[in-house]
Amino acid sequence: MTADTAAALSLLSAQAVRTRAQQMLALGLDDRLPNFRIDLSLLEATAERVLVVTRQAYPSLDVPFHSRWRHFVVNGEDRFAAIAAKATWHDAAVRARAEFDLAIVSVFLDAGAGSQWRYSDGESGQRIGRSEGLALASLDMFARGAFSADPNDPLRVDASVLAQLTAEQLAQGFQVTDANPLVGLDGRAALLRRLGALASEKPDVFARHDSARPGGLFDHIVAQNGSDTLAASQILSALLMELGPIWPSRIVLGGIPLGDCWRHPAIVASDATNGLVPLHKLSQWLSYSLIEPLQRAGVTVSDIDGLTGLAEYRNGGLFVDSGILTLRDPAQLARAHDAGSELVVEWRALTVALLDRLAAAVRGKLNMNAETLPLAKILEGGSWATGRVLAREKRPDGSPPITVTSDGTVF
Repeated sequence: MTADTAAALSLLSAQAVRTRAQQMLALGLDDRLPNFRIDLSLLEATAERVLVVTRQAYPSLDVPFHSRWRHFVVNGEDRFAAIAAKATWHDAAVRARAEFDLAIVSVFLDAGAGSQWRYSDGESGQRIGRSEGLALASLDMFARGAFSADPNDPLRVDASVLAQLTAEQLAQGFQVTDANPLVGLDGRAALLRRLGALASEKPDVFARHDSARPGGLFDHIVAQNGSDTLAASQILSALLMELGPIWPSRIVLGGIPLGDCWRHPAIVASDATNGLVPLHKLSQWLSYSLIEPLQRAGVTVSDIDGLTGLAEYRNGGLFVDSGILTLRDPAQLARAHDAGSELVVEWRALTVALLDRLAAAVRGKLNMNAETLPLAKILEGGSWATGRVLAREKRPDGSPPITVTSDGTVF
């Protein structure tokens, strides 16, 4: 293994995300960042607002994990639970593979939809946008067997089907038209095709007990772990190692594609990772979403806070709209920014670090700790929801305060 390869691998972890995010925050607190100033005096008030929003949704503070499964609940009805109750599962592993299939595909389709797109839900009659709409669209495609190669087993995602998926097929499933455009449609379809090709090429990972499918990763994680307990960070490590090649190769170091990892000159390291900022947002969102399928299959998942907060526009928007983060140049708010721009990389890294600070403040108000109120519950309760509330208060369309140009594979 070369020095560059070893350096690259060191960035494929939640700890690397947290460490570099904290470096960015430290620079910001010293007023040494090019784009943002930080005012931590507003953190307590923001934590109080998060707590108010959390209590409104969960009065008893019995908050579930922040995960894709929450978006399958519409008007109090758990759509996936209803589908699962009618299915025949021969054993826990069969169900876990199906749940991994659904979670992986649905999360990979969960990049920002844009402000115009809506999904017309046949059951409720509602037109639903953003993450919730994307979730329902993917669930409906999954339920009708759109990703399955076996007409007698619709609740599965086969690598062979994904590898041939077209943007037109995805557009049909997501009700995309000229009047209902979805940001990054081609990028989403290409991502799923790469996922299908990768799963087919790695039967030792994705086809241990079935034909090649994303859900085969369940068997791989369980086999690799060798016990019925694993740390949440191990889920992310498996995802980054096994699924890393499907992401657009923005940065490749030592032959390792780094995925959701970007450059920022303020971050200094003594090796080839100098200037690199790993964030792994979608992979961490997926890691959170795989905890419950593992638990239902009898696996104990420990150290949930080994994962980090999510570097996306609702959590990031919370800190901008609350005033904790302010742009040195307010004119930047009126412009669209590329995901790889210095400003956006800085914003996202600060979001991760500030979520740790926010979590500590919320727990302090409740006299709770990371075991009784893990970050995954604060995100759900929580920071993500409050970011949305503040966005609607400040902008009629509820859009984030900073506009990011998406290719369908980042946010």
